[in-house]
Parts: sequence; structure tokens; C-alpha cells
Amino acid sequence: MLETQRTIGKSVSMSGIGLHTGTSCTMTFKPAPDNYGIRFVRVDLGGSPEIPANADNVVDVSRGTTLAIGEARVHTVEHVLAAVAGLQIDNIIIELDGVEPPIGDGSALPYVEVLNKAGFEQQKAPKDYLIIDETVMFHNDENQVDIVALPLDDFRVTVMVDYQNPALGSQHTGLFNLDTEFVSEFAPARTFCFLSEVEKLSNSGLIKGGDLDNAIVIVDHDLSKQELEALRKKVGLKRHFKLGDNGILNNKQLRFRNEPVRHKLLDLLGDLTLIGAPLKAQILAARPGHKSNVEFAKQVRKLYQQKKIVKKYQLVKKEGIVFDVEAIMRILPHRYPFLLVDKIIHLEFDKKVIGVKSVTSNEPFFPGHFPGQPIMPGVLIVEAMAQTGGILLLNSFPDPAKKLVMFMGINNVKFRKPVVPGDQLFLEIELGARRSKVVNMKGKAYVNEQLVAEGEFMAAIIDREEIIEE
Repeated sequence: MLETQRTIGKSVSMSGIGLHTGTSCTMTFKPAPDNYGIRFVRVDLGGSPEIPANADNVVDVSRGTTLAIGEARVHTVEHVLAAVAGLQIDNIIIELDGVEPPIGDGSALPYVEVLNKAGFEQQKAPKDYLIIDETVMFHNDENQVDIVALPLDDFRVTVMVDYQNPALGSQHTGLFNLDTEFVSEFAPARTFCFLSEVEKLSNSGLIKGGDLDNAIVIVDHDLSKQELEALRKKVGLKRHFKLGDNGILNNKQLRFRNEPVRHKLLDLLGDLTLIGAPLKAQILAARPGHKSNVEFAKQVRKLYQQKKIVKKYQLVKKEGIVFDVEAIMRILPHRYPFLLVDKIIHLEFDKKVIGVKSVTSNEPFFPGHFPGQPIMPGVLIVEAMAQTGGILLLNSFPDPAKKLVMFMGINNVKFRKPVVPGDQLFLEIELGARRSKVVNMKGKAYVNEQLVAEGEFMAAIIDREEIIEE
């Protein structure tokens, strides 16, 4: 695997129509600087808005992956992204003068051929690999989809599909080396659909640019010549249909015996670029589709963002610790004697955090609360939970150092057991409903697995400059 980032050597273009919108588009690939990432640019719109290729910008997954920011959108990006990922390109500008990339022949090969003409340039910045160090699992019970990322100091993908349809049956495939296998074994695999889906897709306003030159149609039920002709006219194709005898409409020949599942792997590879970083992992996928691919990418992207933030603030990795006290002080403004979190031992981005406060006899509040009977004030237990929650919230922003968490409300607080010197508080905070810059959290504090306090918090996230100005 490459050690440094990669872009292309020069600008290259291709033109054609989009698969689903049927609109014409010229797409131009341009070199980009280190750490730029993959961005689509709509040059036909005012201001040439950019749309970074990440899961946060996905707005639709119906038979393809659509990205958008505001009114600017790009349909069916997965084949282009698969080509970029398969060629291990980290930084690239993809300009379009339309809403959907040219479909080509329905595979990623046309994009690969154009990008190969541009050549490649190794850059100075190191590759920003997301190293999967523990199993990440996604499951969709309704569609029986499973996608798993396993630790591996390399990148491999294995895909299995089973449509419970005799026209296709069960198929599986695996990509084990991007350098030697992607261009020849997977980039040429074309998109496909079942004959029974064609009319439904057309009625949904899709496949306006589809024809038998850019898609494989698998025959999964019989139609008479009259019915085939009616279907052809309905979807607006000029070429006549015939069922054929190889299971593919018009007897079209497959490029690989298992071309459909290879295309599913291609789609998955493209959708995984939406994580925002190349992976070191083994990916196992059963019955994947764009909806599940994107949900999985969102799940892994949160892990990627979390790891970046942890790396930013925790300068020295310590076993069993996400943030030590030095890292916490880089995030929170609190200082002695009011910093009430010693370390963070668990963090799930935008979901849950666990902090630890070791309560010693040297706490400055014990001499007065109470003389001869030291008990930690309940309000400070609440404050410790709030500070821990603040760390969880601040991780939702690109520059936490410029933000402050101001608590607006504290409800349903209950104290179950006194906290005394020698106790160790475990502070568990879970993120609740969120709207704009106002969030709700639930907090619980434990000592020796016994609940000692709990409460609900409402907080606003504001810029520190607002406080300074006031």
C-alpha cells in the first residue's frame, strides 16, 4: 500500500449522459494539493460550489449515491469514486458542468482509462489511513445486509450476494490487492438490474439515460414479444428487445461469469470513499446496497473523526485512556480547583462518553463540606457530569478550542448515595435530542458500579468570542 498521498499529473476530461437523469455532462479531473481530498465542483452553477465526497453530504441512495450541499448536487457518484479509490488517488478535483457524471458503459473502466492518461503524482504528505483496530459491524435486518470491518494491516474486500432469484442465484467475489486486481478484475464490471425492475425504475423517474450499452438487464421472468415492445417504448429505447437464451436481455455477454457481484463490490468500494480516508481493514459484505453502504460509511466516518480528534488532543497514547488530564485541559477551559474530570476512558462519537474523577481527601471542598464528615457536594457531582458531557459535545465541532458549552437547564437530578474520599466516580453521559446548537444529555455517576447520582442536562454550544465580546 502507498505510503504518501497521490493526485493526478494533469487535467483530463470526458463527456456523455447520466444514467438516471439522462442529462449531458462534461467531467474534468484536475490535480489537487496535499490533504485536499476528493471534491466535486459544479462549474455550471454560480460560484462553482464544491461538494466534498463524504458521507455527511449524502442526500439520496435510490439506485445510486447522490451528494449535495444546499442546492448543488451530483447524482450517481459511486462509479467515479470507485475509480478514484481503486487507483489510490487521495486528492482530486472533479469538475462537472451538469448534475450527473457520464455513465460510460456502466462500469468504472471509462474513468480509469481517462485517469490513467492523466498519470499520477506522488505527494509529500503521508497517507491518512484509517486503521481499523477493532471489529466494526453493521446489520440491516429488513434487507438481511451485513457489513463488517476487521483489523488488517492491508485492504481487502469480500462480497456475497443472494437475491433469492434463480436468474442470478448466489455469487461471491473478493478483491485482495488494489495494485494488481482492481483495473483488470473489477473496474470493467457493469451495473445491472432485473427485467422486472425496468418499468418500476422508469416510473420512478430513473434510468432516463439507461440503455443496453450501459447496463446489463437480467431476465427474471417471461414476457411476450408484444409486452417487450410495449416496455421498450415506455422506457424510450430505440433498440428492440428480445429475451435471448443466456439469461441476459438481447443475449448480451457478461465480461465475467460473476460480473453482477463484482459490480456490487465496485459500488461498495466507491461508497466507502465517503468515509473520508483510505482504510486498512478487511471488509466482509453480504447483500450490500447503496443505502447500507452509506450507513456503514457514516458509522466508520464517525470512528475516523473520533480518532482524528483523539490524536489531536491526546499527544501520547496511553492504554485504556482516550484523554488524560492534559488532553482534557486542552479541550475544556476549567482549571484547579474546578476541573472535575481526571480522564476519559470511553468515547463514542456523538453518542456516549465515560469520564473518571478520583475523589481524594485533598479536595479543596472537603474542609467545609463537612468538617469531620467529608462528603462531596452534590452540585459538584453534577458539575463533573456536565464537564464530561462538555467533552462529548465539543467533539462534534472541527475546532473545539473555540467553543464553550453553557448549560441552560438541569432536570430530574437525584442523589442516591454519598461520595466520600477514596471513591472513584465513573461519569457516563449519553447524548439525547439535538437541534441546532442546543443539545440534551442524560448523565449517571457510579461508584463501584453503584448509582450515586443522575440527571438530565440541556446545553447550548456557543463561540468563546461571544463571551469575550459581552
